[in-house]
Amino acid sequence: MDKFEFRIIKKEEADEGAMLEQLCFPPHEACSIPSMLDRIEKATDIFLVAIDKKTGKIVGELNGIATDEDRFRDEFFTDINLHNPNGKNIMLLGLCVLEEYRGFGIAKELMQVYVRNEQKRGRKKLFLTCLDEKIAMYEKFGFKDLGISDSTWGNEQWHDMVYFLND
Repeated sequence: MDKFEFRIIKKEEADEGAMLEQLCFPPHEACSIPSMLDRIEKATDIFLVAIDKKTGKIVGELNGIATDEDRFRDEFFTDINLHNPNGKNIMLLGLCVLEEYRGFGIAKELMQVYVRNEQKRGRKKLFLTCLDEKIAMYEKFGFKDLGISDSTWGNEQWHDMVYFLND
């Protein structure tokens, strides 16, 4: 991991961060560029990136919004006004790593850094949705599967997952 820097995104990296979502997710699942730019602008402090130290390029990211809500809903992807900077929970909206950088543990490290950051802030839980094939990966990261989600983002069937931060 010494080849990568893990840190909060900088405002001047917003365009690059927004484009990464487009590169990593299928078009029907990717958040729109305007929504990503809003998310970066208004929830910067919980938008984590992995930077290749050699190239300076963003190669991975993990982002979400804070809320006091305990159920994931699709509006979190599109309505940044649901972000409450003092919210007790985080709704994770996207974890992605460029294809050529996969297999190096970047996603795992992004998640570990994110967990530590949010534990320090006193948050209670991280929530996310994932497809069936990603359940095992998130369980390895410490998440618990809550079953089929109400989310229908991208016309997919998702699983709700939760990570307890300060129990």
